[in-house]
Amino acid sequence: MALFPILLALSAGMGVSTEDAQTMASDAAAMPAIDYPQLADITASTGIHFDHLSSPEQKYIVESMSGGVALIDYDRDGYPDIYFTNAANVAMGLRGEEARSALYHNNRDGTFTDVTDKAGVGFPCWAMGAVVGDYNNDGWPDLLVTCFGGVVLYRNNGDGTFTDVTRSVGLGNDHLWATGAAFGDYDDDGWPDLFISHYVDFDLHNMAAFGSSDICRYMGLDVQCGPRGLKGSRDNLYHNNRDGTFTDVSRKAGILDEEGYGLTSIWSDFNNDGKLDLFVTNDGQPNNLYQGNGKGSFEEVGFSSGVGLSESGTRQANMGIALGDYLHTGRMSLVISHFDNEFAAFYRNDGEMNFTDVAAPSGIGRGTRGYVGWGDAFVDFSNSGWPDLFIVNGHVYPQVDQINSSLHYLEPKLLFLNERNGKFKDISKLVGPAIQAPQVSRGMAIGDLFNDGRLEAVVENLQGEPMILRPQGGPRNHWISFQLEGVKSNRLALNARVRVTAGDLVQLGEVISGGSYLSQNDLRLHFGLGTHQRVNKAEVIWPGGKVETLTNLAADRFYTVREGAGVIDSKPPRFGQANRP
Repeated sequence: MALFPILLALSAGMGVSTEDAQTMASDAAAMPAIDYPQLADITASTGIHFDHLSSPEQKYIVESMSGGVALIDYDRDGYPDIYFTNAANVAMGLRGEEARSALYHNNRDGTFTDVTDKAGVGFPCWAMGAVVGDYNNDGWPDLLVTCFGGVVLYRNNGDGTFTDVTRSVGLGNDHLWATGAAFGDYDDDGWPDLFISHYVDFDLHNMAAFGSSDICRYMGLDVQCGPRGLKGSRDNLYHNNRDGTFTDVSRKAGILDEEGYGLTSIWSDFNNDGKLDLFVTNDGQPNNLYQGNGKGSFEEVGFSSGVGLSESGTRQANMGIALGDYLHTGRMSLVISHFDNEFAAFYRNDGEMNFTDVAAPSGIGRGTRGYVGWGDAFVDFSNSGWPDLFIVNGHVYPQVDQINSSLHYLEPKLLFLNERNGKFKDISKLVGPAIQAPQVSRGMAIGDLFNDGRLEAVVENLQGEPMILRPQGGPRNHWISFQLEGVKSNRLALNARVRVTAGDLVQLGEVISGGSYLSQNDLRLHFGLGTHQRVNKAEVIWPGGKVETLTNLAADRFYTVREGAGVIDSKPPRFGQANRP
């Protein structure tokens, strides 16, 4: 069996037995062929050697939630660099020890170099996640790290180094357990504001004991305590004062969830009225959807819009956020990853701030049951023009391996093919053995790491090294990519949109800060074009509503578009079309 040696090699150090490798190979051999790229694990060839610290028993909830990853082109050379967050365990925390996060520079040749020490971003805090924004509008992307104990904002100095400006900008009083964060200019003044979600109130010196009560048991096992039964924390909205500082405007703006279990957050214009809205996942509690009026205040509409609870009206363990126009309707829909006894929620955007949970009819519900999902994204690995859905998984309880069930601490990843009719097909076992290798994954980010017109996935694992997945083979479809630069709008053009028309193929993309699970995707907008060799029209919808229209664009190129100036640069892929892997 040709796949068996590959799977056996992958099993080394991952807890996969020879018998399991044989089963995986047999299953793969029985699957029908598919014209889709194989997702290959190229981590070893990149030169990235990062190890997320962990505790083998995961006795405390604070040890289970870290692992966000951010793609950030910090030196503005046009190639995404990678930042991995790291976190201590409780024993280290009580001793005052720190874990080293890491920044890897993209060498533009398929490899990366650790530049953490030079950049000065190695020890921000007990790190959870990371997002990108340009808070001072100087054109250099800044990095915000969320922490057990607050946040750290690193100002990009433009010379390969960063400076911790947390206190000077007015964020130093946040000592809560910060998780998801997102930059977005909600009042359209050209300066990105900042939302920070917070998780539970957890004290290293006053922790609930492992297995000590009903909230610390799962399927008869002693496990970590929470989040159920623990006190939640308030979320915060910070207005950008346009002078290098922020002001907390949470209560004034109507962001009033005082005791939520906030995880991931994302800004988008969900009802297409030109005003930013805010979506926040809450673990084991109703999600929040704040509808913005464009003037600085919000109304919470999670229940009335249909995204607060599951289709059956129950609270779920809401974690990661995938945002995308999977049906080409011009409206952004949401997929939320969940716990093993649930399944991913799939909120189809029906317009006018109304959503329908289509997890069951889409096939996503059946395909995600039994997994603990975290990072997720709509992503077009095949450049077909129709985004598929990718989810990474990993349990929170190592103890589940002690019971005779289908549950495992280490879990594979899932890929669902968009069938272009509202349904998705599970093709996880058809795209190579790499995503079947069981791991305990958390954050995940998508971007074209090598500027060859194909999207990679960077996965951070709670235990051990990350995994970088690269599409290989498959159809030779065309694509187009846009880097947007705001002038009147915020410099990174956050929440600007591009509507691309290529023949009968019409797609919508949005520049997003945050999302997935505590992670950050590449800020460039990538569109697969299928067999189309040109884009007839690309409409750039800047924050505030101004539309610039570009016409007759050649495919397979990277376009830089500056607000008010149109295309200012156009580059072919790094590797020629004929040489693409």
